[in-house]
Amino acid sequence: MVAQTRLFGEVTIDDDKVLDFPNGIIGIEDKHKFAIIYDVEKGEDTAIRWLQSMEDPYLALPVIEPFAILEEYNPIIEDALLEPIDNPKDEDIIVLLTLIISSDVTKVTANMKAPIVINSATCKGGQIIVENPEYESKFNVYNAIQKKKAGE
Repeated sequence: MVAQTRLFGEVTIDDDKVLDFPNGIIGIEDKHKFAIIYDVEKGEDTAIRWLQSMEDPYLALPVIEPFAILEEYNPIIEDALLEPIDNPKDEDIIVLLTLIISSDVTKVTANMKAPIVINSATCKGGQIIVENPEYESKFNVYNAIQKKKAGE
């Protein structure tokens, strides 16, 4: 499948890499097909990737694996919330956090309260509100990375 993207131009995505979000994403419930893409110039190992809508070239959400910023991230998710993505086995779960990017790097935040959860076996995904009261919707990524670098 060929996708037009605002950030990366024309991108070819293998059909088996297109993710189905049956309920959309919070605030974007009308979009259901997405793919995870990354800046080729920065390589596959870049921490920030993009959840690109396959239906709207202008819709791309920056995402990051939670463990890149908080090693002990352990969201509590009700089993019923995983039903739309076919109740994945633990080994098939991919968790990503959406980012709010700022021109001031010290103000970049991640949404720990509503991660993107993907079932890699079925390529279905959803955004799920977790029960953990300690997780914030605007977790400061810069501060977390500085603490991680300092070995705290």
